[in-house]
This record gives sequence, C-alpha cells and structure tokens, in this order.
Amino acid sequence: MNPYVRDRINRKLDTLSDERLYQVLDYVEFLESKYAEKSAPVANVFTRFAEGVEDRLRAGGVAVGTVAETMGFLNKAMGVLNGVAQTTMTVAGEVVTAAKTAADQVGAPPGAPPAPSSTPPAPSTAPAPPPTTPPPTAAP
Repeated sequence: MNPYVRDRINRKLDTLSDERLYQVLDYVEFLESKYAEKSAPVANVFTRFAEGVEDRLRAGGVAVGTVAETMGFLNKAMGVLNGVAQTTMTVAGEVVTAAKTAADQVGAPPGAPPAPSSTPPAPSTAPAPPPTTPPPTAAP
C-alpha cells in the first residue's frame, strides 16, 4: 500500500467518531470482498476471537461506546495472553535445547569431551573433597 495514501486516510479517520469509523470499516470490508487483489493476512486466534465478539456486539445493537470499551478490555487481555504465549514458547525452546545437550552428553562415547553448552555450568557450592592418600602397603 502506498504509504502516502495510508497516511492521508489515517488523518481523515482521526477526525471521525467511533460510530462513523464502524461505517468506514463496513465499507472497507465490502470493498475488500468485491475488489481485493490479494487475500488478507490470516489473523491470530486472539484477534479473530476479538473481532468475532465485536461483530456480534455490533449486530446485537449494542451502543458504539460500549463496543469500544469492551474492545479496549479485550485488547488488554489479548496483550497479556500474547505475552504468556511468547514466554511459554521461549521457555519451551530452552527446555528443548537443554534436553538435546543432555542427550548428546549421554550418547557420547567414553572419553569424548562433553558437547558445548549454550550456558556455562553453574559453580559448585559443595566443599572440595579432601585429597586422597594411597593406603600404606604391607611389607612381605
């Protein structure tokens, strides 16, 4: 999309009320259904859910201000859920990396150096064992 046209449209949209913005949205969706040259990108599950709620509220005749307020709450909740999902994916990736490293070390032949780790080993907090001395040998 031409960035200059996008900016010009955004400036015009900034002057409209929420009720008029929903009319613009309806018209844009109509134009998209008739004349779109490419398909719209698929939205994530949270966005599709929120848009479904928004459409049902509007179809039910709920006041525009109430719809806007509800969508504000949903957007905040979606932000939290997206953060949780991202954190979960990061932790899962770290677990997989640690499991692969451990599997490589277990499967290594005896005497082979351990596989390099992405994180340095934690320092040991246990005291060092006392030095061992060989047992005295008995004279024959």
